[in-house]
Amino acid sequence: MTVSPDPHPLDQRLDALARQPFRARFHLRGPERVTAEEKGVATIRWHAYDLVAKRLAPAEPYKDGKQTPYRGHPVFVAQHATATCCRNCLLRWHGIPKGRQLTRDEHLYVVEVICRWIERELTRGAGEPSGGA
Repeated sequence: MTVSPDPHPLDQRLDALARQPFRARFHLRGPERVTAEEKGVATIRWHAYDLVAKRLAPAEPYKDGKQTPYRGHPVFVAQHATATCCRNCLLRWHGIPKGRQLTRDEHLYVVEVICRWIERELTRGAGEPSGGA
């Protein structure tokens, strides 16, 4: 799986996820929004890369399905909004198989999904709904 330079397909996937009631309730608010704004996209991207490497990339992540907090960092909020929070969600929503370590391309793809969602959230007002028809 490779990361497409064209954000359009990724935006379509994010729009589809935003139509799911559980995923639609996640937005960057409060401290997570402040962190994203203050740290900037480049730093948040590095945090996403590191968090995915530690919590999602292993073949059998520790406490898989419960390893991603709902709050505390913009990446955590984004992971729930984008179905990149556990290996079950990665399989169901992104077609990335369980039971093996993420490939480099898959790891980069997950980071791109997370960061694209954060970028979209930051371009909206704090209370505006996120995309999708």
